[in-house]
Amino acid sequence: MSAKVWLVGAGPGDPELLTLKAVRAMGEAQVVLIDDLVNPAVLEHCPSAQVIPVGKRGGCRSTPQAFIHRLMLRYARQGKCVVRLKGGDPCIFGRGGEEAEWLAERGIEVELVNGITAGLAGATQCGISLTQRGVARGVTLVTAHTLDGSSPEWHALAKTGTTLVVYMGVSSLQQVQAGLLEGGLPATTPVAMIENASLPQQRECRSHLGAMCTDATTFQLKSPAILVIGEVAAQAVTQVLSQIA
Repeated sequence: MSAKVWLVGAGPGDPELLTLKAVRAMGEAQVVLIDDLVNPAVLEHCPSAQVIPVGKRGGCRSTPQAFIHRLMLRYARQGKCVVRLKGGDPCIFGRGGEEAEWLAERGIEVELVNGITAGLAGATQCGISLTQRGVARGVTLVTAHTLDGSSPEWHALAKTGTTLVVYMGVSSLQQVQAGLLEGGLPATTPVAMIENASLPQQRECRSHLGAMCTDATTFQLKSPAILVIGEVAAQAVTQVLSQIA
């Protein structure tokens, strides 16, 4: 058997949001390296695979990335079908690109399988259309957690005129708020804070930029959560549709 690793996006949590290709790859898997944020319910699609937890969660003890690399390489070189199962999409803040590059440099075939990212699913579950025509001319996905510990250019992001979807921002709410306000984004800009996107325990808190930190504290916002910042965050499309129906 040729050595191969599938880097599979498991989506934001709801098992029904898996792609057919993800289900097929998982069904063929002999070894599954599963991230901490992946819903264990999706493992029903790989009942015969050896499942190895390689958890990564902000603020918690995490499996070293170098160790994950070596595990993928070891099992692939044994000729096993390896699935690296990631929350959301492997190439949106999921290290899919660096893992694919590392494996390719060592002669391992890699195939990436997209998954629905939490920013999209969470917004949709709350009735928010991220690029609603006439309201937002685009969407920008950004992480508040960077490799070198630096902060994103919040001043520049405030001037884009796009909906901002912020990942891994719970521990950096004050920096996000201060940077966007200093960049000229009005304090009245709507904000939606969405915890556990797409899962039954999903919670949302609607606020505005000026009160975001205070409201998050009252709401007891916890990771994993995403922030949707922009005029579309004031919408609730699904509520409107239910009223029409």
